[in-house]
Amino acid sequence: MILRKLKLGFLITCSVFAFSQSKTLKKNNLNKSKNTVKSNIVKNDVSKLPVVNEEVPLLIPQKKNGKSGFVNQKGKFVIQPEYDLVMFFGEDCNLLNSPNEKIRKFGSNDFATVEKNKITFRINRSGKKVYQYKDADLGKCILEIKKALFHAYILKGKYGIIEDSKFKNPSDQSQFTIYPKYQYLYILEGNDASNPMIVATYNDKFGVIDINNKIIIPFEYADIKRNYSWKLGKMFEVTKDDKNYYYIDSYNQSY
Repeated sequence: MILRKLKLGFLITCSVFAFSQSKTLKKNNLNKSKNTVKSNIVKNDVSKLPVVNEEVPLLIPQKKNGKSGFVNQKGKFVIQPEYDLVMFFGEDCNLLNSPNEKIRKFGSNDFATVEKNKITFRINRSGKKVYQYKDADLGKCILEIKKALFHAYILKGKYGIIEDSKFKNPSDQSQFTIYPKYQYLYILEGNDASNPMIVATYNDKFGVIDINNKIIIPFEYADIKRNYSWKLGKMFEVTKDDKNYYYIDSYNQSY
């Protein structure tokens, strides 16, 4: 169950916020056929990829007709949608700490983890499959737990935000960082614990606010996933019809 182990490893490396999407894979034997190394990709020069927003990745996961690949920041497929699941380009601590020293290079952020036909690979930024996962290659991730500064607080059925170190009396409205008024709040994990992004629900629509209650993403979505897309790619995974999910940046620009 390689992909499950990879995601659990990522959860350990990051501070644990009690939400993760995971998918279980069946163990597969290493396929050494020529078909394994073939990839339906568009040849590209990564250095020439267009830059619309310097804060988000140059290659962004995208789904088409039930399959996933990667688009550039202008929405053009660079790595064609042939995979059942893809993850952002980023480090894999399981491979970085592999007992096999020759494998560790594939754990760097130059590669992305993808799955096709229940087989898990690492691909490079040109879309080439460079490594197929094996259980024996997976090392242990280093435990790193970071304490969150803020938490959601429910009062009379409404959600607000409190700062743990300052909050003592719920009857004192001034002690709330955000006074409860939302149907739902979820603090996303990111790299800045003092200024987290917060998925919120208001009038039955999802949006994103910051810790100052400023609207970052307007309340116009049917759902916003509570996953690691903000931490990994400075993006939010959203849908307006509860079926088709896509990524937007912090300016509500879709990709």
